[in-house]
Amino acid sequence: MWVRRADAAAFRRRLFYVLLQSLLPVAALYLLKMLVDGITQAVAGGGADRVLPSLLAMVAVFLMGRVVAALNSINNDILSQRLIDYMSDLMQQQAASLDLSYYDTPEYHDTLHRAQQEVSSRPVAILANFMALFSALITLLGIAAVLVTASWWVIVVMFVAVVPSLAVRLYKAQSIYRFRRRNTQLYRRTAYYGSLLTSRQAAAEMRTFRLAPWFRRLFVSSRRQLVSRLFSISRRLGAADICCALIEAAAMLLVLFLLVQQALDAAISLGSFVMLLEAFRRGQAQLNTLAASIAGLYDNRLFVSNVFEFLALKPAVLPPDDPQPMPPQIVSVEFRDVTFRYPGMHRDVLSHFCLQAKVGEVVRIEGRNGFGKSTLVKLLLRLYDPAEGSVLLNGIDIRRFRLDDLRRRIGVLFQDFVRYNCSAAENITFGDIDHPDHSLRHAAALAGADSVIDHLPQGDATLLGRLFDQGAELSMGQWQRMAIARALQSDAPLLILDEPFAWLDADARRLLNQNLSELQKNKIIILITHS
Repeated sequence: MWVRRADAAAFRRRLFYVLLQSLLPVAALYLLKMLVDGITQAVAGGGADRVLPSLLAMVAVFLMGRVVAALNSINNDILSQRLIDYMSDLMQQQAASLDLSYYDTPEYHDTLHRAQQEVSSRPVAILANFMALFSALITLLGIAAVLVTASWWVIVVMFVAVVPSLAVRLYKAQSIYRFRRRNTQLYRRTAYYGSLLTSRQAAAEMRTFRLAPWFRRLFVSSRRQLVSRLFSISRRLGAADICCALIEAAAMLLVLFLLVQQALDAAISLGSFVMLLEAFRRGQAQLNTLAASIAGLYDNRLFVSNVFEFLALKPAVLPPDDPQPMPPQIVSVEFRDVTFRYPGMHRDVLSHFCLQAKVGEVVRIEGRNGFGKSTLVKLLLRLYDPAEGSVLLNGIDIRRFRLDDLRRRIGVLFQDFVRYNCSAAENITFGDIDHPDHSLRHAAALAGADSVIDHLPQGDATLLGRLFDQGAELSMGQWQRMAIARALQSDAPLLILDEPFAWLDADARRLLNQNLSELQKNKIIILITHS
């Protein structure tokens, strides 16, 4: 289903190319028989008139195989990339649609980790397994038709010999899947330790507090636990693989003995002997491919279930079935008897909280860390819904509005604002992405970010941050000015600033206070501070 949606035409071409590639080996077997029989007759004095056509036909089949393989390779690259892009888009859409509450639970991060590990490779691997299975079946049907001319039980022996190998492969796939799922937390911890050792954000403390050896030991310890457990599984299954190889070797010896005996008794020609021998050899190879493809499909289907598990998650913060249009003016905000706790917590962050704010007011909310000040922002934006009570705009419960409509009318500075490694202009216009050119310079001036932009090498076109080439790094105070400008960009009637002075110097604080005094005439401003 995913493959057809990604690129249906490329999928149909892949099927056609695989069909051709599956039939050509059978044709080559028959032409090999014709060639050997022709050479045998020529040596016996019967003329060489059958040798040249068979020779040319074999070369033609070889050339066709190479051309089809080249075309299939090109088409496969296209289809694989389209499938990867399609799956990545599905993952990104799903992640963007889920509530913020998911990010507060370790279970979600386990689910996300498992899905991210598989989404770029497993669907492509399933496609490859399916095509290999299809190809092997077509080729095996042709080989079986050739082998039945010798004896039907040769086919039975060939198929029975591969059953133990298939069983071992399926068991191995299930064992690895269970191992990976049980050890998701350990894999995530290992990735976390590795990110601390390599990330820019942690680099200063890693060096200042000499933490690199400590986290390196944790990383190595976690990896050793994972590797030792994997080695245990691998050793156990490796012994089973050797037993399967012995069974297949015994089957080959039995069939070879039969064919040699028939050839010595003149029951089959030399060309038939060569054809049947090569058919059996290729048949065993195709059966191994078939077993590997079935096991691969089973293995990848197990792991791709992690992607299905992630895509099946549903948001709890839902838009209303019958949404109410946003009022043209927002004149009041009210938190009415609101109670809320984060997922997995054992106490309420807010308990029967009440607050009212009206247009023309600056409401300052002060308090100690962890007392729910920043939670108010998230509730007002409907990133979460309260367990009890309601949040009202103009006396209307915000759950009556479309999510996008609600959020467009609120300008917000988050306490943990994002430092986008994009241009200075984009860092501001992200505050009103639907109108990127609207009042950019005005918003920058109100936030004191215009002086920051004026000193950048390419002005507002300058890339910020040092993640990419030609980027300019800013101080935290300068980054905060950009984030405040982003909050002001939309000129929304409701403005929420969470710790807007945390990184600002005295002059920047004074400028922002002056500008907020002017802005409050036509807005509701909620200012969250520690003091």
